[in-house]
Amino acid sequence: MVILFSVLFDFDLMLGLDAKDVVLLGLTFLVGTITLGSGKTNVMQGAVHLVLFAAFLFLTLIP
Repeated sequence: MVILFSVLFDFDLMLGLDAKDVVLLGLTFLVGTITLGSGKTNVMQGAVHLVLFAAFLFLTLIP
């Protein structure tokens, strides 16, 4: 609904994220897509998710 309103009335739609947060969000979507796309997961893919979560926590607590 918000996207439709933004397009119809020519408003800018902003996520309110810094550049590092946008990169981390994009990486999370990419890794999640790769993990779920194969249908099977393994320990390495789980470790990658944990590293991304640790990076998120680190960057949240220590900007």
